[in-house]
Amino acid sequence: MTVLFTEPGARWRTVAYGPILCSAVLVLELVTGGAVHWFALLFCSALIAGFVALQVLAGKRHVSVELTTETLRSGTESLPLSSIAEVLPERDEDSWDDEDWESARALGELTGVPRRRTGIGLRLADGSLVQAWARDHRALRTALTEAVERSADGVDR
Repeated sequence: MTVLFTEPGARWRTVAYGPILCSAVLVLELVTGGAVHWFALLFCSALIAGFVALQVLAGKRHVSVELTTETLRSGTESLPLSSIAEVLPERDEDSWDDEDWESARALGELTGVPRRRTGIGLRLADGSLVQAWARDHRALRTALTEAVERSADGVDR
C-alpha cells in the first residue's frame, strides 16, 4: 500500500515549546541576578508539556489524514477507495448557494470539518454524500481524484 497523501494532524515538536520558553525565562533570571524560581519554572515546564502532549495525541488521532492506494483515512474513520464514486468539484466562491455536499457528514468522529481544514465533497457508491477534509485540500483533492479514477479503472499503481 503506497501512501499518496498524508497530514499528521499535530507534531511532537510542539511539546518542546513550553519547556523552551521556561528555559529562556530561567536563563533571563540567572543573567539578571534576580531571584531564580526553580520550582515554579520546572513545574510550569512539566505542566505545559503534559497538556500539549495530550493535545498532540488527540490531533494525531482525530485530525490526521492519510490517503493510500486502497483507503482514505480522515481522523479515526477509514473509507475504502472502492466505495467512493466521485470526488465532487470545489465550491464556487461566486455562488450564493451552498453545494449539497457542504452540509454532508464529515468523515471521522468529529461533528464537522475540523478548524483550519477545508471540506472536499465525495459521492459514495451508495449515492450518499460525505466530506473529506484536509489543511492542504487542493493537494488531497488532486491525489484523491487520481486515486479514485485508478480504483474505478481497476488499476493499482
